[in-house]
Amino acid sequence: MLVCEAVHALSLRGTPATVNAIAHEIGIDQSGASRLIKSGAAAGCLVMAASAADGRRREASLTSAGRSMLDQAHRWQEDIFVQLTTGWSDKKRRDFQQAMTDLMERSYAMDA
Repeated sequence: MLVCEAVHALSLRGTPATVNAIAHEIGIDQSGASRLIKSGAAAGCLVMAASAADGRRREASLTSAGRSMLDQAHRWQEDIFVQLTTGWSDKKRRDFQQAMTDLMERSYAMDA
């Protein structure tokens, strides 16, 4: 799940999901990321292929099964968020989600 989420997040930012990029996204070393990628591929959630931009580089991408798993996980996360914020107004929920999104985007900008 962790490596699939990393591949998804990288793709949303237009960053190639190389082993090094995934390792950095997760905060682990390259060998650990490589093992997670292999496990994700063995589970049918990821595929590694040559980069369209640079055939020497390999990039991970989500399979249909990987996208389905992430969709289910994201729905579960949204359900839990609703439970945790019971009693909050819709505006308070939206404001909180926007603040968290802003923090994540700033953290990506600081990384660059």
